[in-house]
Amino acid sequence: MKLFGRKETGARNTPTSQEEARVLVLGSGCAKCNALEETVRAALAELGSDAAVGHVTDFSRIAAYGVMSTPALVVDGKVLSSGRLLKKEEAAELIRKAWGSR
Repeated sequence: MKLFGRKETGARNTPTSQEEARVLVLGSGCAKCNALEETVRAALAELGSDAAVGHVTDFSRIAAYGVMSTPALVVDGKVLSSGRLLKKEEAAELIRKAWGSR
C-alpha cells in the first residue's frame, strides 16, 4: 500500500481482488490498522484457517460498509468490530461466531 508516499513493507497475503477475501481489515494504514491486521492473522492461525486477509484503505469503500471509525474488522461482508484494536482472543471469538462452529 502506498499512502502519503510510504512504501509497503513486508509481504501481505492480500488477494488480487479485495472482494475475494473473507476477512477484511478496514483502515487507512495507520499503526492501529496494521496492528489489527497482524492480530487477525494470528487469530486465524490459532483457528487453523488459511483464509486470506484483505486490507481496504480506500475511504469510500470503508464508508460503504457504514464504518465511521477505524480500524474495523469485516468477515464475510459483516462488520464485526470498528473503532478499536482487538486482542487476538477477541478477534478469534468474533471470527469463530461469524463462521459458526467451524
